[in-house]
Amino acid sequence: MVGNQLEKRPIPASGEMIPVVGLGTWRVFDVGNSQPRRAGLLEVMKTLNAKGASVIDSSPMYGSSETVVGDLSQQLNIRNKLFLATKVWTSGREDGIEQMNQSFQKMKATKMDLMQVHNLVDVQTHLQTLRKWKDEGRIRYIGITHYLPSAYPEMVRLIKNEKLDFIQCCYNIETRDAEKELLPLAKDKGVAVIINRPFQEGALFNRVEGRAIPEWAKDYSINSWAQFFLKFILAHPAVTCSIPGTSNAMHLAENLGAADSNLPDSKAREKMVKEFSNY
Repeated sequence: MVGNQLEKRPIPASGEMIPVVGLGTWRVFDVGNSQPRRAGLLEVMKTLNAKGASVIDSSPMYGSSETVVGDLSQQLNIRNKLFLATKVWTSGREDGIEQMNQSFQKMKATKMDLMQVHNLVDVQTHLQTLRKWKDEGRIRYIGITHYLPSAYPEMVRLIKNEKLDFIQCCYNIETRDAEKELLPLAKDKGVAVIINRPFQEGALFNRVEGRAIPEWAKDYSINSWAQFFLKFILAHPAVTCSIPGTSNAMHLAENLGAADSNLPDSKAREKMVKEFSNY
């Protein structure tokens, strides 16, 4: 990242460029009408916009998160600068349509940038609706998500048999199952990849608590463990964007600091894994 210019990567389906680090909303944006907590999230959204990031990922599963994203983006008047992604998380065609319509309303969106089938729930039914809505111009991209490696064989099957723009999966320095088949296949098939749980919901920080980042990591402009973990992910050639969740504007700025082109090569990534495995 030079100044406010974040590294961007293309969505293979279109060539559109998006920043490599975005914002997840699981738990952290589920604050309801709490004004003090919304005030903190307003600073997060301000920072996201000021730093040139755009991808925000949510879901009906995340409580009030969609509503909070919609309200704050409207308050800041930045909707046209955001890449909004959400999900359908229910069974049945009509229930899926109703839920997605509610997501549009909550997020104050007339068109959704990315709609995903959350955790593959009734995936074949919803993909039919998503394709139709994409053809009609209601959504720009479609995808599928999961966070458990046990679901990756089904994701692989869907990538092979369906026309998908995006997948979203868990991948980090500790949970590397996606390296085996899912990520290489996505790259080969021209499917964009969003990474969830980059910090294993905070568990990675617990592993390195009280330890300084290794000196050699600074050769890759790594100044914190958050950047260490994110750069490991971003250095994988199949990854398009990672979405760490946070309710802290300073933490978001730190995460976005990993969004530059000074990434570790394959040997350095092996060194990172070895370093982490010692803790």
